[in-house]
Amino acid sequence: MLKGNDIKRRNTYQRKIILDILRSTDIHPTADWVYEQARKKIPNISLGTVYRNLKILKETGQILEINDGKQSRFDGRIDEHYHFKCVSCERIYDVETEEIFVVDAFVKEGFSVHRVDLLITGICNVCNGESS
Repeated sequence: MLKGNDIKRRNTYQRKIILDILRSTDIHPTADWVYEQARKKIPNISLGTVYRNLKILKETGQILEINDGKQSRFDGRIDEHYHFKCVSCERIYDVETEEIFVVDAFVKEGFSVHRVDLLITGICNVCNGESS
């Protein structure tokens, strides 16, 4: 007998729209923001439908969920990369670097590292007044 997780999920129109929304932005939006954008294309979509589809998209590896302990944000970019969250404006930035030395320490100790999820927090250059 097939269990819930064993059943192949079909792609729905709602899920496609939600995925398209996430892949078209780099702001790492909340579920509420995704809901507002989805309503522009599907006026009768419910917030529950958005949450369910975000969960499915995350479980199937099509999106990333970034949770800082306060709220979840979502990322349509699934390649290995890191994030910086500004504690002032709360924006999340993609970090484009492969220089994460902590991984080297684990490898030297015999660990096999498959994935690193890193969220760096601080104050961004815009809030620090160092960007035009």
